[in-house]
Amino acid sequence: MNASSPPHLTPEAARALQGMLRTEIGPGLTERELDAVETRFGFTFSADHRVFLAAGLPRGSSRWPDWRNGDPEDLAGRLAWPVEGVLFDVEHNVFWHPAWPPRPAGKAEALRVARTELESVPKLVPVYGHRYLPGTAGEYGHPVLSVHQTDIILYGNDLTDYIHHEFAGRSSGLLAHATVGFWSYFVEGGPGIDVTAPTPFTPYAMTAQEAVDCIRMLALERLIGRRHRPEQLIEAGLTALVLDIETESLPLLAGLSRSEHEQADALFDRVLSELGLLQDLPADTTDLPGEAARWELVRWWLRLIVNGSLAPGAGGDLITYEGWGALARPRALRPLVDKTAAYNDWATIRDGDREPLSHSITEEAGRLLAGPWPPPG
Repeated sequence: MNASSPPHLTPEAARALQGMLRTEIGPGLTERELDAVETRFGFTFSADHRVFLAAGLPRGSSRWPDWRNGDPEDLAGRLAWPVEGVLFDVEHNVFWHPAWPPRPAGKAEALRVARTELESVPKLVPVYGHRYLPGTAGEYGHPVLSVHQTDIILYGNDLTDYIHHEFAGRSSGLLAHATVGFWSYFVEGGPGIDVTAPTPFTPYAMTAQEAVDCIRMLALERLIGRRHRPEQLIEAGLTALVLDIETESLPLLAGLSRSEHEQADALFDRVLSELGLLQDLPADTTDLPGEAARWELVRWWLRLIVNGSLAPGAGGDLITYEGWGALARPRALRPLVDKTAAYNDWATIRDGDREPLSHSITEEAGRLLAGPWPPPG
């Protein structure tokens, strides 16, 4: 995530961003109020976050933290959420950061070591729901992260880009330039989800056609700018080979060793060409970049949600970010986006009752798939 720094956020620009939020904006926090919040809760706002909150305080929805009159226990819970989520995955999902000391055999001791290590990581500060900015005093331009345990998504290249994408359906196109110790791991090769990375789905292909469809979808993801790790391309090639797809380069791709991973991209392109997929990828014919490719991908993500290969919350986030937002917010996808927003609501996350909302995302995915494509509206 290296590129030139974005421009610093000004009070005027912050007020313009708040005009996109469609929520009540109260008086901004004074410097004294901002300092008092930091002292009380033991963190620092980043420079752009301070400018944003000084320009006006969004309120009227539980998703916006109320730093002036909010329940202190609720605010403390929001601040603790990212670390508690990591600890949950240490305890229940065998997560262990590679920079930590060797994991102890006992669960209690592993949690003690993890908690000690996490005491020194940069604080993440809630922006909206479970979207967080690193709390780095005096610094601008850190990416906004969507956080649920170690399922961590890069959700905006900076605060401005995040608001444009989340609330106005457009992105600046900047590359996120700033990284933050520990948390960067999850969007630079860790187990989390990066919205520029391939879909985090469980491979499921049972037929040769499904294997070819998967390869095509990976190609479409690259077409709209999503990244691929070599092992994911190799896995797609191996699946196709096992299902009796025959091309000259497929065995070469499927057989790459770890030391040969740098060859994966070139061999994947050769496989696409040999399957007749490279020349068949949709071209841009409208003002929306990658419109046809994105609609194909949305349909694929919906199928993955319905067949259980893609978690509904993760799939809803992907469709919100790469589908609804990038496709100028089509009305047909709004119910799915709303259900995903409800799934991601802070109160729902805090209370832990997300299973019914997960089912509602899956049901809406099935309803969309049952209709015409692309859906009208």
